[in-house]
Amino acid sequence: MRLSHYFLPTLKETPSEAQIASHRLMLRAGMINQTTAGIYSWLPLGLRVLQKIEAIIAQEQDRIGCHRVLMPTLQPASLWRESGRYDDYGKEMLRFKDRHDREMLYGPTHEEVITDIVRQYIKSYRSLPQILYQISWKFRDEIRPRFGIMRGREFLMKDGYSFNLDYEGAKATYEKIFESYLITFRRLGLTAIPVQANSGAIGGNLSHEFQIVAPTGESMIYYDSAYNTLKDEDMTFTRLQNLYAMADEKHDPYNCPVPLENLKTARGIEVGHIFYFGTKYSKAMNLTIQGPHGELIIPEMGSYGIGVSRLVGAIIESSHDEDGIIWPASVAPFHIGLINTKVGDERLDKIAADLYQRFHAQGHEVLYDDRTDHRMGVKFADMDLIGLPWQVVVGNKTLDQQTIEIKNRKTGERQDLSIEAGLNYLHHHLMTQ
Repeated sequence: MRLSHYFLPTLKETPSEAQIASHRLMLRAGMINQTTAGIYSWLPLGLRVLQKIEAIIAQEQDRIGCHRVLMPTLQPASLWRESGRYDDYGKEMLRFKDRHDREMLYGPTHEEVITDIVRQYIKSYRSLPQILYQISWKFRDEIRPRFGIMRGREFLMKDGYSFNLDYEGAKATYEKIFESYLITFRRLGLTAIPVQANSGAIGGNLSHEFQIVAPTGESMIYYDSAYNTLKDEDMTFTRLQNLYAMADEKHDPYNCPVPLENLKTARGIEVGHIFYFGTKYSKAMNLTIQGPHGELIIPEMGSYGIGVSRLVGAIIESSHDEDGIIWPASVAPFHIGLINTKVGDERLDKIAADLYQRFHAQGHEVLYDDRTDHRMGVKFADMDLIGLPWQVVVGNKTLDQQTIEIKNRKTGERQDLSIEAGLNYLHHHLMTQ
């Protein structure tokens, strides 16, 4: 993508309303635009990141045998009355009447809708287990939206729902999704701590929140310091269920099994939440299937959420410096930022255009800063601000020594390499990240 033709409205100054790093940097990097309190438009750069996060989540859900659906944002109040949640949910639910005077709502979650779907189509035990999920926009009428996309009124969420014949099957599904979430967050460049938590309005008696440690987090978590030394192979339900990790409302300081010197306390950003709630919805909504001996069985259910749009903010909160964002390669809007220091110089223009094409041929996404109306200081500052993993500079050294400057955004390391060596170097690193 040539930056001269791209819509990237970066800001030099920080908007006064932005209180945390992710909000400041997303506004300054031209990723989002506020439409009204708690509601944002996603601009091209931000949307690229959002879509990459969505793709990784979907890949990991599909890998473990989940099936993607798409349910409506608008839901009839009648389904929520069946489950008993309509009057209990609170003012976060935006309710209205349509032109036919039917009570409707903007769905903050979809337990009722998915239960209704399954009771219409699944009649036999042979069709279970099933795990259905969607990635869709949700609306919750937050009393005080803040922190940009971290606590907005409209947000993108992955929500999944499992249906099993019995508790053993439901627990196995819960553990499978628990582990898939840990893999998902690792692919996004994050280490999530699964803490035991209350189920809230969703209900159930088994629940874990996936928390990213960050000083701006809204939650307080308590966990065993052993989490800091875990390897990828340790990220299993069996291993982690024996390690202490509690949300604030579940932590009992007087009965904590972890010695004080090994107990870590931190603020966390919740990026995922899973629930096992048994027959709470299937029983209330009269979902039954025929068992192997003709008996009627009420399926066991679970619910599994990931805050897709919130993850953009969480990644920034955990990976930034004073100059801007530092994207993990897996979700970076572009892999390489190519900067031509002398746009208009025929020789440099040719070299830069050739590099641009060759990077593309290798399968790498490139943002080429070919702007003629910006000083070099602005170009370098913008590249640091938007946080692409690698920067490539063509300039005087390219003409004099046939070298290009390569900068690693995360480490700040710079090196001069020949054009061919630079191409090979970046290709190797990007393919192994």
